[in-house]
Amino acid sequence: MTTNKPIQRMKPHIGLTDVQRRNVAIILSKILADEYILLVKTKKYHWNVQGRQFNDLHKFFDEQHKQLTVITDDVAERIRALGNATPATLVEFQKLTRLKEEQAIYPNDKKMIENLLSDNETIIRTLRTELETCNTIDAGTTDVLTGLMIKHEKMAWMLRSFLEE
Repeated sequence: MTTNKPIQRMKPHIGLTDVQRRNVAIILSKILADEYILLVKTKKYHWNVQGRQFNDLHKFFDEQHKQLTVITDDVAERIRALGNATPATLVEFQKLTRLKEEQAIYPNDKKMIENLLSDNETIIRTLRTELETCNTIDAGTTDVLTGLMIKHEKMAWMLRSFLEE
């Protein structure tokens, strides 16, 4: 995998070994791929939502897309801060992600919400697992991942609220 090679410039001297920085970057690269796939899916739903809740969901999906744009940037910058290259192509993201894309599938508004909820909850569970690993290696990344988990928990709660009858 070419995405986690250190960039040949000044090496960070931040209290982590090259191996530790590379291992954390591998974790972050997979998280970045998951976040990016969710970002694209959210935008797809923003563009294609229909139904009685169109106006509300169109705005809601757009707001979640904006939040995911910030999240992807934060994760990518963390990888770079650790001195590693950031995956940045769709091919790389598709190889690294744990989420599923829906090619040529345009679900109804309720299914869109269910799918986004499921993806957010998958990311939350992944973050909890990765937090355990990073907690013993890198406090900075642990802080970033904790913040991401809190953001996704809020996003999931909001999605869940749309499904309440």
